[in-house]
Amino acid sequence: MRIGFLFNHDQIHQVAHSLPVARALAGMNAGHEIIVATTRDRLADEVNRQLGPDVPASISRVRLSLKSQWTRMAARVLGGLFPAAKVLLYRDNLDFFQSLDLLVVTERTSLILKTRYGLTKPKMILTDHGAGDRAIGFGGSTALFDHILAAGPKIRDRMIAEAGVAPERIRITGYPKFDTVPAPRDKPLFSNEDRPTVLYNPHVSPHLSSWYKQGRAVLDFFLAHPEYNLVFAPHIMMFQRPVATTIDKLAIGFPGKLDPKYAAAANIHVDLGSLASTDMTYTNGADIYLGDVSSQVYEFLRVARPCVFLNTHGIAYQGDPNFAHWQAGPVINSVADLGKALQDAHTKHADTYRPIQQRLFDHTFDLTEETSSTRAARAIIEIAGG
Repeated sequence: MRIGFLFNHDQIHQVAHSLPVARALAGMNAGHEIIVATTRDRLADEVNRQLGPDVPASISRVRLSLKSQWTRMAARVLGGLFPAAKVLLYRDNLDFFQSLDLLVVTERTSLILKTRYGLTKPKMILTDHGAGDRAIGFGGSTALFDHILAAGPKIRDRMIAEAGVAPERIRITGYPKFDTVPAPRDKPLFSNEDRPTVLYNPHVSPHLSSWYKQGRAVLDFFLAHPEYNLVFAPHIMMFQRPVATTIDKLAIGFPGKLDPKYAAAANIHVDLGSLASTDMTYTNGADIYLGDVSSQVYEFLRVARPCVFLNTHGIAYQGDPNFAHWQAGPVINSVADLGKALQDAHTKHADTYRPIQQRLFDHTFDLTEETSSTRAARAIIEIAGG
């Protein structure tokens, strides 16, 4: 049986969510042919880095590309506004996708193979890139996947209730990305370890992100408060294009450019998309999390620590499952309240927020002594046998 793992994105942040499963599957010697398909040099490089020199013989790597002059031209013209190449690639490679029996993906764009091109083969398996609370993760299109590998009960229950996914199509297998970073690292992010290090991790979605309204005010706060170190590591797609758009709710944002004064400050580290922004370097190394709706907060909560959330859109979030993670720390509407919020997050952590964080983490991730990658690989073998 031919089992494909697809990486079709502008950036590398999704690779760690399914490539460990491909390696685990190869290690089980179940007789399947495993094809890892990439669509950009940076994705191929990251796949090669994570696989290392000892690649199992059952894993082959292929590079997919736009094949027609029309699609290449359309991608060049439209690429600055939305990921045209990512979408057009399916049209030009239908023969490859039809050659597969199973296709493992980390995002929903690949459903175009079913909805636009009518493919009934391969069967499609979703192992999502993150385990956050945003409504887009539980939209009705999710029910179009043949099978879903979920991180834990939160994902399973919401997909059933909100997306209408049949329970028998979902298997809880944990979080394979944690297998790539088995334990929090104790490497300091700044030479001055006496200052608490804050990770500011705004999301890219304009209708939810704190960046477009108050992001620079956040950076200015830390310029004026050198008693804190700051890592500014936004969503890896934040500064990829001059315009940011969202599909779950039509919204447009302009990320803009950063004043060099921020990166020049001794207490501020700016990372707009390096490997460190995707491999949990910052979520493991920071003392305090500051953000809005990124699923990276749950990776941060692998070790419970203070959190602060920016509600710059005036969202009525109480009781809303899409903002469940905002229970993990103080929620503020303005950077004017940031100083007090950072203090409250610290002083109230042990008694108020730590128990909540543990509950949220346990509901999000079902982790066992067996690695998540192995559990996911076993699930794929069962699916292949079915």
